[in-house]
Amino acid sequence: MRILQLTPGSGDNFYCENCLRDAAAIKALRGLGHDAVVVPLYLPPQLEDTNPGGMDKIFFGGINVYLQQKTSLFRKTPRWIDRFFDSPKLLQWIARKAHMTNAIDLAETTLSMLRGENGRQVKELNRLISWLQSQNKPDVFCLSNVLLSGLARQIKEQTQVPIVCLLQDEDEFIDALPEPYRQTTWDTLRRLIPDIDQFVAVSKYYADIMQNRLSIPPDRMHVVYNGIDGSGYKPAQPTKPTIGYLSRMCPDKGLDILADAFIILKQKEIHRDLKLCIAGGKTAADQPFVEVILKKLRESKTIKDVEFLTDFNRNVRLDFLSSLSVLSVPERRPPACGLYILEAWAAGVPVVQPRHGVFPELIESGGGGILTSANDAQTLAASLESILQDKDYAGKLGDRGRQAIMNKFNINQTAIELLEVYQQSIPTGHENSWQGPM
Repeated sequence: MRILQLTPGSGDNFYCENCLRDAAAIKALRGLGHDAVVVPLYLPPQLEDTNPGGMDKIFFGGINVYLQQKTSLFRKTPRWIDRFFDSPKLLQWIARKAHMTNAIDLAETTLSMLRGENGRQVKELNRLISWLQSQNKPDVFCLSNVLLSGLARQIKEQTQVPIVCLLQDEDEFIDALPEPYRQTTWDTLRRLIPDIDQFVAVSKYYADIMQNRLSIPPDRMHVVYNGIDGSGYKPAQPTKPTIGYLSRMCPDKGLDILADAFIILKQKEIHRDLKLCIAGGKTAADQPFVEVILKKLRESKTIKDVEFLTDFNRNVRLDFLSSLSVLSVPERRPPACGLYILEAWAAGVPVVQPRHGVFPELIESGGGGILTSANDAQTLAASLESILQDKDYAGKLGDRGRQAIMNKFNINQTAIELLEVYQQSIPTGHENSWQGPM
């Protein structure tokens, strides 16, 4: 099967769960013998050791999208000018300046992109369609998220190829838009649902949320859990009791809540050797938030026992996870996924997570952690302490997590289930020779 996946990049500045999900799935699909190609959008994608199929282009480059939104001049410029703004190095630099784009700009650009051929980035859409028509025809297109659904109508009309859309945490972005853009975006998305053949949510929790909010027909909604490649993860052997955090350092992910819980624990003599290790990266817009946390850690005199990792690539993450006693990312909003939980489990590290979103679903299925009250540093500290003070209990949780990765959340299983959905999207009479995973 030939699959073209349209994947927005994050600029590689923070732990992007969607980017890592897409990279791992593409690699696994290729490992099963299929021709899977990443088509990068906006910014260079976080692909780690996954070769993007020889793709050296970026479509809808973030700078060009912004300029075309702001002024009609750049909707008419020749390609040689646009090519300059699509330089990967320039785009990565811009990504580090994320605070330069305000909420209104994001909202207007989001709606323009959803309007597809009627939006201000139609020049970029035409370039993408032209390139797609020049390639070997795929069996299916995969959109990395529903905010790309404005591209679906033209892609289907011009290629006659079915489209599958992945769903993961789009509601977080949309609900953060100012009104009236927020409601308009949801309304626009509902009108675009017929252009997409199948939807794949990363959890039952999120499938229910998006099916309700977007009125997606039940027969077109599927659940395929994210998986990871468990090879390379070393069983955790911390030299000192260590709490870990692995996600973007921003308010929604609750790093400040974890820092408060750490300070609470450090007030007890029994936890004098306790460390906090933080990884996951940040954008320029996140820096003021991080500065507030640093100030609090200094004032509590716990900063000497806190480490901020500046990198978060796979090799760094493997070493980081092997040094942990427990991991927690106390997200404020109910999330759809939690890829960092799977990474922790692969290293035999138990997790402590809020009792909302996908977390009850994952903990019930994998058993590698415990749930605690959301947005409450006191109860988080108590839950972390229950693991830190009982090594046998922590070991049992860690073993359950490793078993869950092998049996339920491995990337090959994810790829096989995705292939089944892709096959369902192909109309009767147009099936290729694919009969199942190789």
